Amino acid sequence: MTKRPPQIRGRAIGFGGALVGVALALAGCQHDEAATASIPDDYKQRHPIAIEEQNRSIVVFVGHARGGLTAAQRADVMGVASAWLHEGTGAIRIDVPSGTPNTRPVADTMREIEAMLAAAGVPPRGVNVRPYQPEDKRFLPPIRLTYSKIAAVAGPCGLWPEDIGPSMKNKSWFENKDYYNYGCAYQRNLAAMVDNPSDLEQPRPETPTYTARRTAAFEKYRKGTPTAIAYPEADRAKLSDTGK
Repeated sequence: MTKRPPQIRGRAIGFGGALVGVALALAGCQHDEAATASIPDDYKQRHPIAIEEQNRSIVVFVGHARGGLTAAQRADVMGVASAWLHEGTGAIRIDVPSGTPNTRPVADTMREIEAMLAAAGVPPRGVNVRPYQPEDKRFLPPIRLTYSKIAAVAGPCGLWPEDIGPSMKNKSWFENKDYYNYGCAYQRNLAAMVDNPSDLEQPRPETPTYTARRTAAFEKYRKGTPTAIAYPEADRAKLSDTGK
C-alpha cells in the first residue's frame, strides 16, 4: 500500500476544511433567511386584532363615618349599569369588604348600589355579591364592581427584534421592508376605538327604511322636482351671494 506525500495529505485536509466551512456558512445563511421569512410583511398579520373577553371595574370608597354614595359615585354606578346592559357578558360581581372598621357604612352604601342597579334595569340574577377580606386593614378597602365584556385588543407594541438601521445583519433595511413594530400603534388604537368588536368580523344588518320619507322623495322624483331638502335658515350661514 502506497502512502501519499505529506504535501498531498495537507492539501486534502485543507480542502476538506474549506468544504466544511462553506457548508457551515451556507447553513447559517439559510437559518437567517428562515428567521427573517418568519416575520410577515403585512402589519395586519404581524399585529392582528384579536377578540377576547376583558373585565371592566370601578371602585367605590366608603369612609368610616358616612354611608351612601356621593354624586360622583352615583354617576359611576349608573355608568356601570348602562354599560352592562349594552355590552356585559356575565353578572356584575360586587366585592364587599368584610371585617373592616367601615363595615356599617359599607352596608348602607351597598343597599343604595343595589337599588340603583335594579332601577337601571339590572335583574337580581345579574348581580353577584361576595365578601372579601383585605390583606392590609390599615388602608381603606373599597367596594369593587366588575363585569366582563367582549373587547378588541392588539399588541403589545414596542418590540424591536432587530436593528432598524443599516447593517449587514438587517436585510430588511436594504430591501426597503417595514420594520417589525411598524403599524402596531395603528392596530392598537383601532382596536381601542371600535365600539362593537363584531364589526371587525361582519357587517351590521340594515335598519328598517323610513317609509314616509322615501314616499315623499319618490313623489318629488315622479313630478320632476328637486328631491333635496330645502332648509329655511340655510342662507343665514352664507357670507356672500357670489355665484347667484
